[in-house]
Amino acid sequence: MRITRRHLLGLSSAALAGLALRKQLVFAAGTSKQLPKPLRILILGGTGLTGPYQVRYALSRGHKITLFNRGKQPHTWPGPVEELIGDRNTGDLKALEGREWDVCVDNPTTLPFWVRDAGQVLKGKVKQFIFISTLSVYADNLKPADELAPVASYPGKDAMAETLESFRANMELYGPLKALSEKEAEKQFPGLTTVIRPGLIIGPGDESDRFTYWPVRLDRGGEVLAPGDGSDPVQIIDTRDLAEWTIRMAERQVIGTFNATGPARSLSMKEMLAGIATAIHADPKLVWVPADFLESEKVEAWSNMPVWVPGQGDSAGFARRSIAKALAAGLTFRPLATTAADTLVWFKEQPAERQTKLKAGLTPAREKEVLSKWKSQSHAG
Repeated sequence: MRITRRHLLGLSSAALAGLALRKQLVFAAGTSKQLPKPLRILILGGTGLTGPYQVRYALSRGHKITLFNRGKQPHTWPGPVEELIGDRNTGDLKALEGREWDVCVDNPTTLPFWVRDAGQVLKGKVKQFIFISTLSVYADNLKPADELAPVASYPGKDAMAETLESFRANMELYGPLKALSEKEAEKQFPGLTTVIRPGLIIGPGDESDRFTYWPVRLDRGGEVLAPGDGSDPVQIIDTRDLAEWTIRMAERQVIGTFNATGPARSLSMKEMLAGIATAIHADPKLVWVPADFLESEKVEAWSNMPVWVPGQGDSAGFARRSIAKALAAGLTFRPLATTAADTLVWFKEQPAERQTKLKAGLTPAREKEVLSKWKSQSHAG
């Protein structure tokens, strides 16, 4: 089964509240009782899946946070957060001019000109630039590999001319444009760039439902279509683990490129589903359906069967990326059971209309249809 890239945000009282939260969360996280030196952290974006967790964790550790975004997704913070308004897509970065920060975390960038423009405003104004990239930058997934593996080549003539519109019209450009954005970050901030390449980011707040599908589906019970034979590897990372590690990398000013996915040891699809079921107290009946049959039924890995990609062929290395470098740099993981339970609780808190239709995975009707066909074929055989 071939996998393409397509598959693939009254200060005195607030300050007191922030200080209390800071002490509470630092100790709860099991980190050193000695708080880090306060940093001035600029976060570009900060309102998506991972950004809010970065903000809250950074506040808990005593850092001063500035957000820069379009102001379209307001949040309530447990402490003082400066919010600057602008739009990188139109080149409006005036709010950043004449300012200095210790660290800049670039969360949302896909387009290289966004990094170039940020560099022109922030050059000499930050001591570290952390660029959040993706494991999709790699040229192929043929075998397990580390950060030294070749990245994808951009097929066009001028990457700096790419816009959100042109990118969205050709999602195959996601990996190549991220790879070029990494290169641009290192060009704009030489010797100061940290590149973090997350895998599939999961957990509470993930609006893609790429992992959420499984806790929700297992909680519903009955016969559950499970892909492959259960042995295929999976790699995932809780958005909170990614966010917190990113802030700790800023505290220590760690420079370099890091694959950021998990868990620390290998995890199979069977183990993941069993772990989710246990965490949410579900007892589903899993029906494992071979990859070749799913392909014949046009049930696609990653989208129709979220998290899962066959562990053979041209995707043999997809969920086997080395994270040794990140582990050595302090990347840690909360238990899968915690992520699964928290994700299901979050999803059940969403409006009823949101819960009626998952954004990834098979619909109940389609799942039932495929299971029926598989049973007919397997019995006939």
